[in-house]
Parts: sequence; structure tokens; C-alpha cells
Amino acid sequence: MLLGYHTNSLQNHRFDAALTLLSDHGYTAIAITPDTCHLDPDLTSDADLDSAAQRLRDLGLKPVMETGARFLLDANTKHEPTLMTRDKALRNRRVAFYRRVAAMGQRLGAEVVSFWAGIDRAPGPDSEDWMLEGVALTCEVIRAEGLTPSMEPEPGMAVETVADHQLVRAALGSAAPQLTLDVGHLYAVWEGDPVRVVSSTVPFLAQVHLEDHRRGVHEHLLPGDGEVDFEGVLKALSVSGYDGPVCFELSRQSHCAPTAVATCRDLWNRLVPTSRR
Repeated sequence: MLLGYHTNSLQNHRFDAALTLLSDHGYTAIAITPDTCHLDPDLTSDADLDSAAQRLRDLGLKPVMETGARFLLDANTKHEPTLMTRDKALRNRRVAFYRRVAAMGQRLGAEVVSFWAGIDRAPGPDSEDWMLEGVALTCEVIRAEGLTPSMEPEPGMAVETVADHQLVRAALGSAAPQLTLDVGHLYAVWEGDPVRVVSSTVPFLAQVHLEDHRRGVHEHLLPGDGEVDFEGVLKALSVSGYDGPVCFELSRQSHCAPTAVATCRDLWNRLVPTSRR
């Protein structure tokens, strides 16, 4: 497994400074969220991406692409528009963003693009069909850029649980996305013992997010501030054969990023023996 960290949790650091910080602390993966503060999709050139790709290689950081920028597409409404937006022109903006992030990832050397469905703000009898259509289209545009689409169940969204993701996989078959598993979300939206759930997901797992959480509350916390069984989760991933990035996501802790980066590294080094990394 690869120790990683999210750029959405390093928002007060310039991109190159964020890379250096992670490398200096022994990280080997990075989850990149193109956003206003890092690799803005509208302002970043191919030359910029090629330079960043070389820097990632020099520092030994494997990139994965994330798409959870809060106000990048709509300055007034967090995360909008989404795949659940009924206005097709607006939904197409979301799909175009996913395509752009996949193209950026291709130049950066990434293999995976994580995405989510969005909140269903106008639920109706067509909600499931609308969601599946959007997910299938997203997978198509990401694969067209040569990357693997990976869907993250997100509390409060149309696909919020591992069970929801399994329904998507059943409906779409070979066109379905892989899974981005945020371990904390298993506590925020309880589906039973998180360690057991983690073990069951490994066959279709492409990316893992990690942070502390309290049961029933969707709030990303520093390790030690919640109830996550880090030892059990990391052991379950390792024993089940997962060998990809495990990226800590602490988007509310950018103000104390150096401390958070060190805290997560220390936890990792304590729980993940060198032979299992």
C-alpha cells in the first residue's frame, strides 16, 4: 500500500510546496484535486502539467485524480452542478469537468479518477435512471482519456453507501466504475462493522480515503479525534491484497497541514509494517 495525502487538505500551500512537504514526510502517493488553488483546470497549460508530472516523478509521488472541488463550477453553490442536476447543460458542465480532469491526469501520470454522483435535489421516479445515465457517461469520458473511473459513495448523495455502489455495478455491468472507498464514510453512514465492509470491497477497489470519524456524523477528523479502527482497517486492506494508494483526507485541517501530515505519517508507520507497504 502507498501512503498518500489529499491536496484539498493542503489549500494554504502552493502546489510545489505541498509536494515537497509530503515527500519530506515519506509519502509516496498524492490525491490531486484540481481547484482554484492547485492546477486550476481553466488556467493550467499542458506545459504546466508536464512540469508537475516531472516533479511528481522526481519526488516518487504517485498521483490519483480527485474531483471534489467545492466552488470551482458554481461560485455560489457547493459542489454544483452534479450528475443529478436536471438541467442537461449544467450536468454536461460536470461531465466536461470530469473529462478535463481525466486528461490532466493522463499527462500527470495518474491511473484513476475519483468522482461522485451528487445530491438529488429533485427526486422523482426517474432518479435512478438519471443517476445511472450520468455515471455511465462519466465512466465513458474518463476511459476515453485512458484512466480508470472510480466512484466514491458520499453521505447525502444519490450514491452514498457501498451497497448503493454495488447496485450501480449490478446495473451497469462491465461499464460500471471501480470503487473509491472513504473509510470515514463507513462510520458516518453505518453499514455494519467497517472492517468487515472494507474487506468485502477490495476486489473492485481503486482508491482509499482515510481519516477519523464519529459514528453518524460526516466530519473529517484528525486521527485520534474519532472512532475509526485504523489498525483493523489497514490490516483488512493489506490481508485482502489491496496495494494501491491510501490517501488521508483532512480538508478542514489545511490551516495546520504540517502537523496533520506528520500525525498521519506517524500513525501509518506505527500500524503498517514495512513489509506490508
